[in-house]
Amino acid sequence: MTSAARSAPVVPTATYRLQLQPGFPFAAAADAVPYLASLGVSHLHLSPVLEAVPGSSHGYDVTDHARVREELGGEEGLRALAATAREHGLGLVVDIVPNHMAMAPRHNHALWEVLREGPGSPYARWFDVDWEAGGGQLLVPVLGGPVGEVLGDLRVDGDVLRYHDHMFPLRAGTEGLPLPELLDAQWYRPVWWRLARTELNYRRFFSISELIGVRVEDPEVFDATHGTILRLLREGVIDGLRIDHPDGLADPDGYLARLHEASGGRWTVVEKILAAEERLPDSWPVAGTTGYDALRRIDGLFTDPAGAAELVELYRAFAAPQTDRGGDWAATERRAAYGVLPHELAAELDRLTRAAVRACAASPDPALRDRAPWALRTALEELLVRMEVYRPYASGDAADVVTAEAAAEARGAFTVPEEAGAVDVVRGLLLGRDPHPAAVELRTRFAQTSSALRAKAVEDTAFYRYVPLPAANEVGGDPGLLGVTPEDFHAYCARVQRDRPLTGTVLSTHDTKRSADVRAALAVLTECPGRWAELLDQVTHTEERVPDGQTAWAAWQTVFGLGPADPERVRDALLKHVREAGMYTSWTEQEPPYEEAVAAFLAEGPCGAPGERVAALRESLEPHIRANVLGAALVHLTMPGVPDVYQGTEGEYRALVDPDNRRPVAFPPAAPGPKDAVTAAALRLRRRRPDAFGAKAGHRPLPAEGPTAAHLLAFTRSEETITAVTRLSLRLAEAGGWADTRLPLPPGTWADTLAPEREFTGTVAAADLFARLPVALLERVG
Repeated sequence: MTSAARSAPVVPTATYRLQLQPGFPFAAAADAVPYLASLGVSHLHLSPVLEAVPGSSHGYDVTDHARVREELGGEEGLRALAATAREHGLGLVVDIVPNHMAMAPRHNHALWEVLREGPGSPYARWFDVDWEAGGGQLLVPVLGGPVGEVLGDLRVDGDVLRYHDHMFPLRAGTEGLPLPELLDAQWYRPVWWRLARTELNYRRFFSISELIGVRVEDPEVFDATHGTILRLLREGVIDGLRIDHPDGLADPDGYLARLHEASGGRWTVVEKILAAEERLPDSWPVAGTTGYDALRRIDGLFTDPAGAAELVELYRAFAAPQTDRGGDWAATERRAAYGVLPHELAAELDRLTRAAVRACAASPDPALRDRAPWALRTALEELLVRMEVYRPYASGDAADVVTAEAAAEARGAFTVPEEAGAVDVVRGLLLGRDPHPAAVELRTRFAQTSSALRAKAVEDTAFYRYVPLPAANEVGGDPGLLGVTPEDFHAYCARVQRDRPLTGTVLSTHDTKRSADVRAALAVLTECPGRWAELLDQVTHTEERVPDGQTAWAAWQTVFGLGPADPERVRDALLKHVREAGMYTSWTEQEPPYEEAVAAFLAEGPCGAPGERVAALRESLEPHIRANVLGAALVHLTMPGVPDVYQGTEGEYRALVDPDNRRPVAFPPAAPGPKDAVTAAALRLRRRRPDAFGAKAGHRPLPAEGPTAAHLLAFTRSEETITAVTRLSLRLAEAGGWADTRLPLPPGTWADTLAPEREFTGTVAAADLFARLPVALLERVG
């Protein structure tokens, strides 16, 4: 069968993520299609394709849902890419952004009309604006200083107000007014950017004021913002969807139900971050998540829990942080939430408080009266910081996440016991089903604020403060639970195959703080924490300019994970690290002396001569790093679910936090290595035997026998393929190797997909199975 005769399956067997940007448009993606088809994936997974802010390197700042992005080649370019993909048997999955748009009026026509016509605009229903809180004006935080100091930089140009590169429409009839009066007469209020923290009156993406929330719960807004994507689905240009940040929506349940119906039930995954044992709501009509829950468990397989615990103690001794500032995970997480909520999310907390006041006033229950706004605010704050999942959902029981235990703790924040009753009032409103608009608004705002707080406090703050093993600090990760047992991993796989067999799985994405290969290297340190401590003792000297212990520890691990130090990349990643941590500098309150000290430390230490010792340690551990890299890759590609391969990660790929991980990659890679071979073998096997990995497939653990059996993880998919990988290979070497450890195979003859001349039957010695590589992928033959 020729490649042109093949047609892409409706449901992916594996996807390949491409980061589109002006420097890598649709035409460049089309050029890569022959290589990607030969790799074995079934679909290209494209980053957002709709019109975005000019020059955007990611596309999540959408400006026009009706048009495919011209900088990428427009709809014609997308159709050409789809046609080329079809010729090679591939389909397209597209990332869509329902939660927000760019707060860029000059590019966002809908927003421009709202600023020009105010709440009477037909587009006003698109955006989540609290007009009353802004005195009838939408706050636009773009000025470089208080308006009185920058008034001279504002100028009227016809019916447009200009401020440097910013443009705003003028309300009809106001063009001739003196500038101060003209500003007061608009439906918007340009203000100093710092006022966004406390005065903002529109919903945004987390704390990013440049992204304004969209009300897709409104059917008219849904139709307008999804029309083009749904048309492309109907016309066969695209096959499936990835949904960005559904947790920000007012009603994720309703949105996903509407999308499922409108798309005809196309394969769809959601970017949903699940806590340790949290489940995706059963009622959601989606294939599953984008796969961070799988990432956490795969990484955990290659982490030694005992060594990780020792590493934590060494970190505490080295960095000597206070318990709630990086020395203990739970305390650090809680402190970060307390810091973020009244600071970065102050405007959101204020709006939520106003909603609580209105809900109490509207309730017929006298028990809700006479509650001071400050008490309601405190109750909300105390309940929010105790949320252990991102948010409650209409399809679930809010009492499961806004728990009685959390309420009991929250009451302790009040010095006057009688005032603590505000906690029960707020919790009652959150758990209730009162249909009054004020109560509905409170429940909605609480859920949206909760998801923003969880993201900002955990992912963007605490993950940068508590760093004994940075590899564990990934989206959806839990640094307080290091390591996953094979039994727990197999139980997870069984649940996935039973409940969501077509869910997405990932190891690296455009959002991971370190690529899978960097994390695989760092995981080896849990097998030799003593050697790591000894190295730090050698390279760290008290007379050196070390900014602080936590940053120093993170920096040394960064250069170990990345390999031969690239000073510029390390510096950029560490600068982002210290600003996100927010302990000595931040994005909005930068401390140049501290940041300069960090840069000097990096140049003289991790990126200087002492870094050569780190490189030497890494080189000595290279076989064990390779075992982790290949093992994680093979498990990811053959476990239940639909694997997503991030661009470039089919081969060796070492990247740090964005934008480092969004750099263009070469197709095909210049020098393929063992990981390329393992990836291609697994993907091609999935394509040859789709039923062995699909919705009705099986997953069964294959236990090894012998003295080092714990280091061999194996499973069969539908009794047709076998995955076998080496775990904790350094510990295995210290134990003397495989000795007479064996793996009993299911009946039949099994061929090595990487070396088909090698066949096995019965029971195979681990030493023979892993004679060529620390992993093996077998296929039933004959």
